[in-house]
Amino acid sequence: MVQLNNMRKIILFIIVVAAMLTSCSGSKVKYRIGVSQCSVDIWRDKQNAELKMGAYFHDNVELKFAAAYDSDERQVQQIDSLVNDGIDLLIVAPNQVQTISPAIDRAYDKGIPVIVFERKTNSQKYTAFISADNYEMGHVMGEYIVSRLGGKGSVLEIKGLEGSSPAIERHNGFMDAIKDAPDIEVVASLQGDWTEPTAYKVTQQWLADHKDVSIDLVFGANDRTAMGARKALLESPQLKANSQNLLYCGIDGLPGENGGIQLVRDSLLDASYIYPTHGDQIIDLAIRILDGQPYDKETMMMSALVTRDNAKVLLMESEEIMRQASQLDLLHEKADNYLHKLDTQRVINWLAIGIIVLLVVVFVLFYLYHLRKIALQRERVVNTLWNMKPEDLPVPTESPESIKNSEPTKNSDTAEPTDTPEEDEPAAVSLFITCFKEVVEARLEDSDVSVEDLAADMNLSRVQLYRKVKAISGSSPVELLRTARLNRAYQLLLTTDKSVSEVAYAVGFTAPSYFTKCFKEEYGMVPGDVRK
Repeated sequence: MVQLNNMRKIILFIIVVAAMLTSCSGSKVKYRIGVSQCSVDIWRDKQNAELKMGAYFHDNVELKFAAAYDSDERQVQQIDSLVNDGIDLLIVAPNQVQTISPAIDRAYDKGIPVIVFERKTNSQKYTAFISADNYEMGHVMGEYIVSRLGGKGSVLEIKGLEGSSPAIERHNGFMDAIKDAPDIEVVASLQGDWTEPTAYKVTQQWLADHKDVSIDLVFGANDRTAMGARKALLESPQLKANSQNLLYCGIDGLPGENGGIQLVRDSLLDASYIYPTHGDQIIDLAIRILDGQPYDKETMMMSALVTRDNAKVLLMESEEIMRQASQLDLLHEKADNYLHKLDTQRVINWLAIGIIVLLVVVFVLFYLYHLRKIALQRERVVNTLWNMKPEDLPVPTESPESIKNSEPTKNSDTAEPTDTPEEDEPAAVSLFITCFKEVVEARLEDSDVSVEDLAADMNLSRVQLYRKVKAISGSSPVELLRTARLNRAYQLLLTTDKSVSEVAYAVGFTAPSYFTKCFKEEYGMVPGDVRK
């Protein structure tokens, strides 16, 4: 019973260690946010960097990015894939208004919150919309162009991607701003797709068909389309003489190398309009939605006009912000690397501890098994000795009295008795066992009996008795005496109504407490449990 309790403790210890090993696998991701970008460009690169930066300030947020490269079909597939991956929230910039709406609706109908940013959808199935006011950008830029040209001149417009809400709204705002300036003529509104190569190509083609055209200013739906048209106009033979005097305006106003602010500072563009990315603000909105906090369904971000008057200052401020962001990103990367190494080392440590624990457990189990095996062997020997009936024993050649009264042959006071012939050995052993049982049972109630007393009763020295008993049973005379007393006590508890104390004294124990201790060690229960 004691060994069984030890086994239970070891099993419990193994379970605890296994739980600790499982728990060291790292912190669980709290939110998985999918980001579906309609395209890839420097504006979106900046926004993605801000989204990552914003996620740094929230615990356990995982971002999954997808870019459609201006393909409606690809973006629909990517949105469905993000939803199937089990995202908790979708952030999406639709490539075109009509074609992407069904995929957004499917995500919304599955209970996934949807933040639409920069570009609108033709459905009301979204959780929040966040963007700058594209109509206002187009309108302010139109007013600036009217003022810049003194209310008179020819303007070439390069529009954004057909069907996208920013392109539509910027064009409408621009046209509404110049309609009250009758001397401002829009010579053409060419269809672009936000990219510089397309703007360059459509401008080239238009110039080939309009050799006698006069242009004072180019308005691009973004800075890249304005720069694409500029390249085509600088290469045009019919405008070569006047191309250096043309003005170019765009929208986006990005900081950094070749961004709109730098282009205005360097006089490659006459003006731009900051179209804020604010990825960190989008992440904050996402977390508020996921955490169940209050939020505005419609959020319009602040923007501003960039001209040569403020471009230098704006660029300095933007470069400082970008430098600080880069430093923060670097620090976060270093922290991530450190935490990754720490997690790896923690796993290695736990694995090492686990291996050591398993080895210890195996050793302990083996040791307990060995002890149990020895105990069972000893128990079998002792029970066999003490429970043998006289008829089970070989017929002795001598009587017990003759064994007691005979004087063994000795070489010295401590020498072993002379061995009997081999053929007489089983009979001699059986006779010895019978004599020993008789002596023990006769002195069972005597609490003062000693090994010397038992040896004297058998006409043996203490050493001889000890050696014979140990050789036959593997136990000492004292251990066999205690076993005999406990066996007698067990029978008394079953067959009499004596109290535990009375039984203890009746079998030679001087203290009931010690009797109880020995009884529990032998039978795995206290004496009082026998009658239950």
